[in-house]
Amino acid sequence: MPDATTPTSRQRLIDAAADLFYRQGIGAVGVDLVSKAAGVSKRTLYREFGSKDQLIAQSLDAKGPEIIGGYLPGEDGDAPPREQILATFDRLSWWTASESYRGCPFVNTATELADALHPARHVARDYTLRIRAFFERQAVAGLAQDPSRLANQLIAFFDGAIVQAVMGNALDPAATQAAVQALLDAQGVR
Repeated sequence: MPDATTPTSRQRLIDAAADLFYRQGIGAVGVDLVSKAAGVSKRTLYREFGSKDQLIAQSLDAKGPEIIGGYLPGEDGDAPPREQILATFDRLSWWTASESYRGCPFVNTATELADALHPARHVARDYTLRIRAFFERQAVAGLAQDPSRLANQLIAFFDGAIVQAVMGNALDPAATQAAVQALLDAQGVR
């Protein structure tokens, strides 16, 4: 009987795939490498996921809540919306400065997969929309003049900061905070 703390073959495949796809890129990682890293056969991988495409989608979906948790502060009812939004950009600045940073897994996936109908593109889009929805909830709570517009501006700036960091041109955290504050000021979010 397996130990309750021992990850299943499926979980080992998800963990290995998510790590390898993030560090090396989806196109550079084949099922042989994922199987080997997970310590399972290729047959097990195909039995669990059916295809590499499904493995990509399901590993991203499985890691999605953890990724979102790294970006977004817990929606603390006591913290003002402005602070919650600024905290998100603080977290992003911290992560983009880390040695292991290689971009946002959602953005990476969407840009690596040319097929707009690929199941992983849908997963990536859904999680990105969750970040945008967080911004819109905070904008509504902060009484922004146009919460939807502010959410669109914030997600565009968020994604732009990610791309700049990947390009080796990480934005200065103070400049990022100043830009976000300007957007919040323009919308009347206090």
